[in-house]
Amino acid sequence: MAFNVIGKTIMKSLFGKPATAMYPIIKNEFYPNTRGNIENAIEQCNFCGLCSRRCPTGAIEVSKPKRKWEIDRTRCIVCNFCVHVCAKKSLSTQRHYTAPMTDKAKRIYTLYGEAEKKDA
Repeated sequence: MAFNVIGKTIMKSLFGKPATAMYPIIKNEFYPNTRGNIENAIEQCNFCGLCSRRCPTGAIEVSKPKRKWEIDRTRCIVCNFCVHVCAKKSLSTQRHYTAPMTDKAKRIYTLYGEAEKKDA
């Protein structure tokens, strides 16, 4: 009896279509609600820090005097809380995933804004 089950499984594996996608050749299809990557349009950001206060994992750090925004990609769980709370709508979620990391130094993604213009 078990021989028939194993025989069916072997035949299905040999002559059926593959169980997994051939990734480099066939790209993954991202669904409309896929949450893959947080991006910041730094030109619109006013460095208020609401996103860093709302982040449950503490993955985002904002420095208003230095005009620096950074995210630790390994700590981010892509919950979109930061995107929803952003007053300037500079944060968005992209439908593609972050590239794999081979170096731990690349886990923190830092953006710098332009210096504030002061009227004389």
